[in-house]
Amino acid sequence: MNMTVLTGKHILLGVTGSIAAYKAADLASKLTQAGAQVDVILTAAAEKFVTPLTFQSVTGRRAFTDADLWGGEAHILHVGLGHSTDLLVIAPCTADTMAKLAHGLADNLLTVTALAATCPLVIAPAMDGGMFDAPATQANLATLVARGAHIVGPAEGHLASGLLGKGRMLEPAEVLGHIRVALGKAGGKLAGRKIIVTAGGTQEPLDPVRVLTNHSSGKQGYALAQAAIDLGADVCLISTPTALSAPVGVRLVPVRTAEEMKAAVLAEAVDADALIMAAAVADFRPKRVAADKMKKRDGIPQIELEAAPDILKAVAGQTERPSVVVGFAAESRDLLDNASEKLKSKKLDLIVANDISAVDAGFGVETNRVTLLFADGRKESLPLMGKGEVAEVILQTVTSLLE
Repeated sequence: MNMTVLTGKHILLGVTGSIAAYKAADLASKLTQAGAQVDVILTAAAEKFVTPLTFQSVTGRRAFTDADLWGGEAHILHVGLGHSTDLLVIAPCTADTMAKLAHGLADNLLTVTALAATCPLVIAPAMDGGMFDAPATQANLATLVARGAHIVGPAEGHLASGLLGKGRMLEPAEVLGHIRVALGKAGGKLAGRKIIVTAGGTQEPLDPVRVLTNHSSGKQGYALAQAAIDLGADVCLISTPTALSAPVGVRLVPVRTAEEMKAAVLAEAVDADALIMAAAVADFRPKRVAADKMKKRDGIPQIELEAAPDILKAVAGQTERPSVVVGFAAESRDLLDNASEKLKSKKLDLIVANDISAVDAGFGVETNRVTLLFADGRKESLPLMGKGEVAEVILQTVTSLLE
């Protein structure tokens, strides 16, 4: 699936001599499927584990080795590769290659290209027991971080030697998430901006076991958080429990109830540039919460409800509030009328209205069909789109409003 942040980007993937080199082939495939042009450089040690043909097969592009360094184009190859790329990723990166990068050694095609490159650098270390924690490796790591390198991982787990420890290369999907963060920070229109996104359906307790909740899956909110990351924003994701993994790079604030979400939003909103309230927040909650589990034998309980806190109303009443506040209106009838009323009463800059009665949009599905309503009276109806695409449109709109 194409990812806008990667579409047309030139990614240079360096592969070094580690058993984790098999993960690099998966990473190269994922980057290519996301729309990037991927060139690969293998060190001589990497060729002991995987072949250039493996990478050429998944990228459709030539893979380079040290043999190319001494070919007819050797005097320009490393400069051409280093200057034409948007991002250099070395995954897996051995302790040996990390040491060479830290000390400016350039004795193979990968390290000489890294020295010539002017783009951001992402390093995914991979090494066996004790090597990552060794003082020499940590000193090299500190040097690279000080120069602006993005170090991703390694993870704890089972190592090739049979030991358990820190040294496993992160899984390709997670490395891909870090690549999106690095590209966003390097050139995204929201770089340096703080964006708050709320997601999921709040859970209001009835007793120690049961809750009053709704059908929200959190998918649209999480897609919004990813879209903001892709644009370089510092993202705070305030989320109720979901079955989703938070996008790489977000700061996750877990909440359950509307009261907890309100407290988190008000605390974070003080220095935020934009707030996107995609969460399905309860309008009502039980007036009293039973101290013990309600039992069937005691008969059907009479549950009295009260109004849950109105988070957007509280934000509107703050003296210091985000420059742009976006609300969502999930309605089963009178969609645009109800959304317009909410837009005005909550003093929103934008509201996203969607009809939850449609089978192909709203709760629990991968697509959405929304209408954007602006404070100045403009309306923009979007066709049926994937929730990721909807999120990108909303974030581009937020960017324009901030500008």
